[in-house]
Amino acid sequence: MATGAVVQIQEPEVTFEELAQSARKLRKQLLQIPVYQAEKALKFMTPRVGIRVAETVGTLTGDMQFGPYDEDREDNQDVKITPRTLFTYLGSVVKNFRPNTIVQSIWGPSVLHGEGMKNTELARMVLTMLTRKMGDHLYNELFTAVRNANGSTTHDLFNGFDTIAKTEMTAVEANLAQGIEARPATVTTALGNLVNISAITSENAYDTLRAICKAANEHLMDEQELLLFCPKHVVWDYEEDYKSVTGGTSYNREFHKYVIEGFENVTFVPLSCKKNSPFLQLTTKRNMLYGVDQISDKENVEVARFKAFVLQFIATMFFGVQYESIDAERILFATIDGNTAI
Repeated sequence: MATGAVVQIQEPEVTFEELAQSARKLRKQLLQIPVYQAEKALKFMTPRVGIRVAETVGTLTGDMQFGPYDEDREDNQDVKITPRTLFTYLGSVVKNFRPNTIVQSIWGPSVLHGEGMKNTELARMVLTMLTRKMGDHLYNELFTAVRNANGSTTHDLFNGFDTIAKTEMTAVEANLAQGIEARPATVTTALGNLVNISAITSENAYDTLRAICKAANEHLMDEQELLLFCPKHVVWDYEEDYKSVTGGTSYNREFHKYVIEGFENVTFVPLSCKKNSPFLQLTTKRNMLYGVDQISDKENVEVARFKAFVLQFIATMFFGVQYESIDAERILFATIDGNTAI
């Protein structure tokens, strides 16, 4: 090769056909990516798969016990279920994009590292990047989403955990004209599933969090593994306050798991998606449900041609969240007033 010769590297172009074929071939994996992308929160929750529209969940209530032997004694108390409905809502997205603009951003770093990528690999990376963005928004809205059928974003798709809690705190008055039945508040201090607290700071976190645990139902506290869903600052404030209260550094950190002193079965779950949240939730993994489909052909991922140099990424999927139970034996909510950030 002559000295000073310039080597030109041809940037690849991903065609519509390659993207469309990859979308069909990778449909199942692509539909799973948004859920995987939200895994940093969903790993502390329980999935319900195959849910399209709704599934009834809830808590069985009733009693039965031994007594002195008596052939004539019968127990006629009913066993009841307090139902709750896990709704999953069909969401959709139609995203116009220029594939080769994305390819250039991917191809550049690979050239610098002396790597070459086939167009099929690039097509997969383009589709993966787009579906990951969907997962980022699911994660961000797990607690804050408010269902609005006329909306256009993930915030409008379903009701998040904090939104559900706030709704359960609010009594509903009957309005016969609008077909609305009266409903009492179902999250209250009287029912034992709510405790009111002050804003958590580095000066009160230690006492406040221990007080929350002490206020919880004893059956709830008997659980071997409890999770405290909270904003990240709660953990930071707890550590700072712990040092000032005990005069030493925290000794209860192990593999980045944080527990509350005196309540070693309570593990912090600090989440960025809980920033500015008005609620803390003390409960178990099995009580925090998220519903997906992932099975039927109602969910889909495809690439369509829009116009010259512009394609459309089209996706549909079901998603929703719910508490399996809000009974005091299953969960405790801590809040200032249901609106103010903790």
